[in-house]
Amino acid sequence: MSNIANYTEQGGERTVIEGELAIVDPGKLTFEGIEIKPSENKVDSTASTIAGLVLDFNELLSKLKTAGLMKNE
Repeated sequence: MSNIANYTEQGGERTVIEGELAIVDPGKLTFEGIEIKPSENKVDSTASTIAGLVLDFNELLSKLKTAGLMKNE
């Protein structure tokens, strides 16, 4: 354990951040080459049928995939 809040372990395979990680423009965060960004808002579902709930759920999945928070496979 280190007394330094942010450090990279020897060999560079693991970086520990105890504080805030601020990524400022034009920086970006990627995972497997896909940019990760906040998802668009999805309002609460008001579906009253299973079919309506499926539509709302699929819209949520689409937003997560577009934001790079879920693989699109």
